[in-house]
Amino acid sequence: MGLGSYLIYLALLILIPLWAQSRVKSTYKKYSKVGTSSHMTGAQVARKILDDNGLYDVRIEETRGKLTDHYDPRKKAVRLSTDNYHGSSMAASAIAAHEVGHAIQDAQDYAFLRFRHALVPVAGFGSNISIFLIIGGFIFGMMNLALLGIIFFAVAVLFQLVTLPVEFDASNRAMSQMVSTGVIRNDEERKTKKVLNAAALTYVAAALVAVAELLRFVLMFVGMNGDD
Repeated sequence: MGLGSYLIYLALLILIPLWAQSRVKSTYKKYSKVGTSSHMTGAQVARKILDDNGLYDVRIEETRGKLTDHYDPRKKAVRLSTDNYHGSSMAASAIAAHEVGHAIQDAQDYAFLRFRHALVPVAGFGSNISIFLIIGGFIFGMMNLALLGIIFFAVAVLFQLVTLPVEFDASNRAMSQMVSTGVIRNDEERKTKKVLNAAALTYVAAALVAVAELLRFVLMFVGMNGDD
């Protein structure tokens, strides 16, 4: 790979995630100003969907930060950032419903969610140490060390890929639940989908970057082995 091609490659690795984040923030900002017909807050939306699915034991908690919303499977808690917890916008409702989608996945033993949870320890370790092993292996000509690093990195990439169906499924569940429970009307679906689709872009971007990096390391490994 020439210097020019490499610089373009690096630029894409940086620009793709930035573009995805920009889309999320702009879409969230736009639909944070658009209310729903039900006028429910994010916390109320989450509670209603949880209760309608029999998940009375799942708590709803307010958490600090902006767009820090998540579901904690260990504590059985849906955590919503302050704006989404108290807000009654289209964005707040969509994000709250999405996180509840993860709670429903957890309750139903959704296979991809279970697989992702199983990957967390190895993927976390692999993402932290893999680069050092790969670079060290290449610098010192220790190809077995580089290969070990690539394997660890591949597990981290697998985690990113498994995250995609988990997130898309949670969004699909969110849309279905919001309509069936009366949180939004049918004519509000299109706007709600825009919020969910924008959020999904961040996961797609992360997966694309991870796969590209893995391919680069594999090609470098193959090339260096071919030179021996």
